[in-house]
Amino acid sequence: MTSVDETAARLRACYDTGDTIPPIRDGFAEGDTDTAYAIQEANTRFWVDQGRRLCGRKVGLTSKVVQQQLGVDQPDYGMLFADTDMSGGEIDSSRLIQPRMEAEVAFVLGKDLTDPQLTLADVLSAVDYAVAALEVVDSRIADWQIGIVDTIADNGSSAMFVLGPEPCRLTDVDLLGCGMTL
Repeated sequence: MTSVDETAARLRACYDTGDTIPPIRDGFAEGDTDTAYAIQEANTRFWVDQGRRLCGRKVGLTSKVVQQQLGVDQPDYGMLFADTDMSGGEIDSSRLIQPRMEAEVAFVLGKDLTDPQLTLADVLSAVDYAVAALEVVDSRIADWQIGIVDTIADNGSSAMFVLGPEPCRLTDVDLLGCGMTL
């Protein structure tokens, strides 16, 4: 078995070298999402200790189609850092390994969600606005050969994001009927 700290360090090294590594899931129990999140958390702590600032969270693998493509049965999440917000700027592709772009809807919170027993009403009241967004995903796992353990440990395959210029209040948009084309 591979250690959490060793695996976290291997993933972090990919950011510096631009290299990829083989899937990490083989070093852990099948579907071991607890260990995968522990790896993600180890890197989050490392980066925050290095001065990076957390600015949000991302949820991935929410589409049943994408889950089927990757052979997973659940969404994942990752951390967003302020230095990955490319809104109003240019995307430096030299910081990316094997990027892909996804159209998203970002929900920007006006207050933190801290209660472990949240209701839908709690979440909706915490959202300040929604905005069209682009997410640049990237994988430190070679050839995107990811499973749920790989993508969770790799911070939800997070890389960069761009928030659109026109925020909308939730009361002004049909969340079920809205669509997006990339």
